[in-house]
Amino acid sequence: MKIWVIALGSRMPGWAESASEDFLKRFPSDWRVQIKALKTPTREGQTAERLMQIEAQKITEALPKDALVVVLDERGAALTTLELSKRFDRWKDVGKDIVFVIGGPDGIDETFKKSAHDTIRLSSMTWPHAMVRVMLLEQLYRVFSLQTGHPYHRE
Repeated sequence: MKIWVIALGSRMPGWAESASEDFLKRFPSDWRVQIKALKTPTREGQTAERLMQIEAQKITEALPKDALVVVLDERGAALTTLELSKRFDRWKDVGKDIVFVIGGPDGIDETFKKSAHDTIRLSSMTWPHAMVRVMLLEQLYRVFSLQTGHPYHRE
């Protein structure tokens, strides 16, 4: 099983790149986590709805074949870290690669969201995409620590 983070936005600030790389290096080889950054389409002359459709197409094309898709969305399930760990167990049991999708600045196309296997949120607040990427990787590392008895997560 591989864990993917597909994120719109290919230019991240240095601090976000550094923090992301730090978390990615912490995962052992059996927790293969990889980021796939997609370039956002040109906004000029496009409606938000059309941009989300274009982004959904790019995301769909980037998805690994037969993967379990989890969308990050402000209206998704609000989970504690322990609840995320339990849900992650259910996703793992499906036996497919797991893909977490971070949409563009306007959100994620409704049709794409409905096709996802699950929808979660990291917060009820709005965060910059760079921060969301780092926060997601941190939570995935925390889930790893819970599931393997690593001391990173303390209850």
